Amino acid sequence: MLKSIITGSILIFSFLIFSCTGNREQKQQYSESPEDTSTTAEGNSSPEMISFSGGTFTMGSDNGLPQEKPAHKVTVKAFRIDKHPVTVKEFRRFIKETGYQTDADKFGNSGVFSFETYGWELKNGVNWEYPLGRTLPKAEDNHPVTHVSWRDAESYAKWAGKRLPTEAEWEYAARCGGKNNFKYSWGNELMVNGKYKANVWQGADLSAQQGADGFKYTSPVGSFGETPCGLTDMGGNVWNWCSDQFLPYPGNNMPSNNDPELRIIRGGSFFFDDNGEQSFTVTFRGSNTRETSLFNLGFRCAADN
Repeated sequence: MLKSIITGSILIFSFLIFSCTGNREQKQQYSESPEDTSTTAEGNSSPEMISFSGGTFTMGSDNGLPQEKPAHKVTVKAFRIDKHPVTVKEFRRFIKETGYQTDADKFGNSGVFSFETYGWELKNGVNWEYPLGRTLPKAEDNHPVTHVSWRDAESYAKWAGKRLPTEAEWEYAARCGGKNNFKYSWGNELMVNGKYKANVWQGADLSAQQGADGFKYTSPVGSFGETPCGLTDMGGNVWNWCSDQFLPYPGNNMPSNNDPELRIIRGGSFFFDDNGEQSFTVTFRGSNTRETSLFNLGFRCAADN
């Protein structure tokens, strides 16, 4: 049975939550151009990471959904964050060098939405390498890795000498060092000159035909260009795990069960979300349990400067 997850008082229908118990039953425009990032204060980076100086910024939104409220001041220390989500190729190296077994491999299945039956299913044999099933093509190297749980993402990050970004760091980066007030990381419009700015769901419900943005499922990282500070895929394509437990912001009185298994996800994905275009914004907050792995859920890493 398909379930929604209650995040505070908000019902989020965009993804399925799975339990790890037993047979895994269901559970509940601001900076210089990117070319100049090697010398700018908010873009001094290695080839695959963008560096941000620390600072105080306004996080959240008073005009968003309940879980995004209230807007409040947050201070972050200097950090680096991956330019793009971790790719299949990058994750494959981790698997080969460590022999690590993902949660999806341990359980023997993972969450995929079937466009034939219009329902979620725990599909046997699905994992990071076979995101749609063993009888279908393998994941392409330059696409973001999916079917990776929070625990898997954390293990990869430690292996890489990095960590998962905090929710505040993710939003600070999406706002290009906290300096822009765009709705999305790239600007205020989902489409510019008739072209999509991200790999997103096109339509108001699950019956909508896909492909107007060029992709039905995931897209190669960077396909839709960079934000003003050189990041890619900070909205759409795949959700990004963050390190934090999901809790209401200070001053928000929405109910919370303080579940330590719930972790923040940010950025939205290519797949349908009941919150529509809001899910791709710099302030939208989703959550999933630490063992959840899905075909639209990935991650990127961060590190201290």
